[in-house]
Amino acid sequence: MKTATGLWHAIRGCRSGTAVTEFALAAPILMAAGLWGVETANQAIVQMRVNQIAMLIADNASRVGENSLLGESKIYESDMNDVLYGAHVQGGESFGFYDHGRVILSSLEVYPGTVDQQYIHWQRCMGKLTHPSSYGHAGDGTDGSLIGMGPPGEEIIAFEGEAVMFVEVAYDYQPLISEAFTAAGRLTATAAFNVRENRDLSQIFQRDPASPDPVASCDKHQGVADYYS
Repeated sequence: MKTATGLWHAIRGCRSGTAVTEFALAAPILMAAGLWGVETANQAIVQMRVNQIAMLIADNASRVGENSLLGESKIYESDMNDVLYGAHVQGGESFGFYDHGRVILSSLEVYPGTVDQQYIHWQRCMGKLTHPSSYGHAGDGTDGSLIGMGPPGEEIIAFEGEAVMFVEVAYDYQPLISEAFTAAGRLTATAAFNVRENRDLSQIFQRDPASPDPVASCDKHQGVADYYS
């Protein structure tokens, strides 16, 4: 009996496992906070990449073109394909951008025969994600209803004889750890650049009409592998 009583008092007075007990209670909270922080940091990095892709495509689309003796540069379907593929090469491959995302490239222009009536002349798209344009579709504005492209109150417009390459990018965020640590959902970004050169705005040409290059039309939902297979 004395031995049992002494053992009970010894156990009751022992404090050697206090730290372990406290750690066991706090560990789940600390781990959850750490994982949430990692996921938040990854989301910020992916959003930055999405923004950069939008800027890259708009900038490159504003620069491409083949100089002509007539003084106006022509753009070809192969140029547009290269611009869209460039997003894959410049970092999109690292997080499966075209498998879970979408690029919509629009040419915002002034409707022929008018001074400032905005319309979307053409669009080119790439990516498997189903995401309709938030700012208009090819042909919009021919009735004078289009103010410009961009968020309400911040619309971008084109000037007569010029074009603006407007890019909208959407990407369904893929969690690094788990969806339980993020509510990012769909990330979006926009960018726009004025065309640098005096461009022939009549159309996008084919280099060899007898063997035309594929057209990245917006009724397709394909990734890079599908498109170039």
